[in-house]
Amino acid sequence: MKVLIPGSFDPPTNGHIEVIKRASNVFDEVFVGVVVNPQKDPMFEVAERKKMLSEILVDISNVNIESFEGLLVDFAKKMKINAIVKGLRAMTDFDYEFQMAQMNFNLADFETIFIPASPEYGYVSSSMVKEIYSYGGDVSALVPSVVVERLNNG
Repeated sequence: MKVLIPGSFDPPTNGHIEVIKRASNVFDEVFVGVVVNPQKDPMFEVAERKKMLSEILVDISNVNIESFEGLLVDFAKKMKINAIVKGLRAMTDFDYEFQMAQMNFNLADFETIFIPASPEYGYVSSSMVKEIYSYGGDVSALVPSVVVERLNNG
């Protein structure tokens, strides 16, 4: 089965990487879809986010990194994806992601599979990483070393 894990990954966190690795152990092929959102001011451009993910996930042969704009279901159809995989940190994620799953099913009959985050990463988000970093805090326990390097050499 071919699945898609979409997200902004701005920046990629240890929680993102854990979900991707766990999905790669279950599914034949995992596409990581880096969303291009023109309404957001990203910390890293999409090409840099893709590059970081490729470096972090280099040893996982069934993971492919792509970027896309527009509707998730349109990209998934184009890539001949079977299902969407989403990581969940808490019930607040579930409320939002459940609505999105219903909409994606309504729009294009796409199933969504949820993978709960491990407790060790359940509190980590890209937004939190950006905020901590903006105040000079240490984010090295929250993101892969590749991301820390980019932040420090920014």
